[in-house]
Amino acid sequence: MGALPQPQATVTFVGTATTLLKLGAITLMTDPNFLHAGQRAYLGYGLWTRRRTDPAMRIGELPPLDGIVLSHLHGDHFDRVARRNLPKALPIITTPQARLRLHRWGFASAEALTSWESHEISRGDQLVRITAVPGRHGPGPLARVLPTVMGSILDFERNGQRLLRLYVTGDTLNHPALAEIPRRFPDIDAMLIHLGGTRLLGVLVTMDDRQGVELVRLVRPGLTLPIHYDDYPVFRSPLRDFLDRARRQGIGPGVRAIRRGETVPLLGPGPNSTAPGP
Repeated sequence: MGALPQPQATVTFVGTATTLLKLGAITLMTDPNFLHAGQRAYLGYGLWTRRRTDPAMRIGELPPLDGIVLSHLHGDHFDRVARRNLPKALPIITTPQARLRLHRWGFASAEALTSWESHEISRGDQLVRITAVPGRHGPGPLARVLPTVMGSILDFERNGQRLLRLYVTGDTLNHPALAEIPRRFPDIDAMLIHLGGTRLLGVLVTMDDRQGVELVRLVRPGLTLPIHYDDYPVFRSPLRDFLDRARRQGIGPGVRAIRRGETVPLLGPGPNSTAPGP
């Protein structure tokens, strides 16, 4: 009997930080934001921002999900549409702070991870291990008033053999604690990097083009896909600036844009895209 074919692993970009990850038999979603253009996302402390774009699909168009990886609980990462329409029994892997509120909203299967803790989701001989890694959503004292945020390492395995290691940064600044991630998790195959240079009251709270390129140079993934960059007015650092800086610093070949609705393979010889769709 011949060897079993290698499972496929793809990411579909829905918008903002929302992606659909098909890792073999396991399907996950990140940071569900399904507001449409013109609708407002609540950021806390009386702050709102109005969405500029439409998501590439609606919740009713999603395939069956095995879980959600939620970096933190801001209105542009888990919105009122998600709260109203996602199945309440769906496992959500998130921070302890977000878990408390999700439980109050009826999402009883929400699980909390602190940095370096893991949660596993399996189907047959395939497994995804989700490990929380550090993130910091703001500098200095501002970090204490913003939601706790986590990055995630997703190790996709079959029969105990790792096929893919994916890093999802979450809404973080590039700060010294992130250096521990590639030390503990070398050989990162792909990275979904949250960019945008988000500014709240003039203060930078997500990576801009400079910090993003610095993180790529630190982590050295085989493939970097930027997300979370143009959906709201609080995003001030254009995607083009990041792509241009990556090219100038010689890391452009491993960095590529992904359009809303586009599906990109995470396993295989290169970052060629497929037709949009779920």
